[in-house]
Amino acid sequence: MKSLAVLSTLACAALATSAQTVTLKVHHFLPAGSAAQTMFIKPWCDKIALESGDKMKCQIYPSMQLGGTPPQLFDQVKDGVVDVTWVLPGYMAGRFPLVEVFELPFMMQSPEGTSKALWEYVEKYDAAEFKDVKLLALHVHGDGVFHMTNKPIKTMADLKGLKVRAPTRQTNKLLAALGATPVAMPVPAVSEALAKSVIDGALVPYEVVPSVKIQELVKFHSETDPAEPAIYTSTFIFAMNKAKYESLPPDLKKVIDANSGQALSGHIGKVFWEADGIGKKLTEKNTHNVIPASELQSWKKAGEQITNDWVADVTAKGANGKLLLENARALIAKYAVK
Repeated sequence: MKSLAVLSTLACAALATSAQTVTLKVHHFLPAGSAAQTMFIKPWCDKIALESGDKMKCQIYPSMQLGGTPPQLFDQVKDGVVDVTWVLPGYMAGRFPLVEVFELPFMMQSPEGTSKALWEYVEKYDAAEFKDVKLLALHVHGDGVFHMTNKPIKTMADLKGLKVRAPTRQTNKLLAALGATPVAMPVPAVSEALAKSVIDGALVPYEVVPSVKIQELVKFHSETDPAEPAIYTSTFIFAMNKAKYESLPPDLKKVIDANSGQALSGHIGKVFWEADGIGKKLTEKNTHNVIPASELQSWKKAGEQITNDWVADVTAKGANGKLLLENARALIAKYAVK
């Protein structure tokens, strides 16, 4: 009887421990081997597990394993279908217009600094767009690069008539202004689109090269002058379901709070810049070129109309587009990594 009592006590203790453990369902759209998961999401999960004494853990579901499509991820976390997600606002065209200022042509100067700027911008001027979730971080990726199947991009004329993938509506507008035919699609669709010649190339950072095996599907990689601001970048949301956050006991809320915010945003930006180096290394056997600053001046002029249109668009919706643009540029300059 005594041994039964001991076993019963141990079983109850195990159940109590199990009940105390919070498991967060983390859902995203890239493969498990992607830089996003291996260099950012999993390390974040490991850190909150460590700092909570294993009271809080993650179950990561890559590649949309819980169903849906990448544009549906924001609503999944908002509605509590998942607890945490990582997604691009740009996949939901027009839903987050004020944050698009960071996706305008030639804005981003460094992923780390611009990610810090993005966090402060949203905190000060754009919190309403994200009021339905608990924001953990906001970040951008490194410089966009043209990855082309049949020829490099050296001048604006080289883009004429080519079908090029881009992720956001502002980047698609820029491609059209440069003479290309923009094709919008999430990153996971790029491999098949290249393999079947649905597109002639993709405008993405080197960071995503391993995830979609771009190095095997294209022959040419055309970068813009690194001394110039990036031709484009995308914004990303790392967010938690609000009700899930509020349900946490104070000690676990404290762990989440300590692992979210501007510092995390900047760190993720830096991680994505490091991931660019890893992705670029995989393309060594292909042909590379740099589009010089002199050529980019005419590209910038084409981009000015995109920026002016964004200012007019958000102003028509009741925001002060001109002031938001000025504030975004000032914050990017403030946090620029020299």
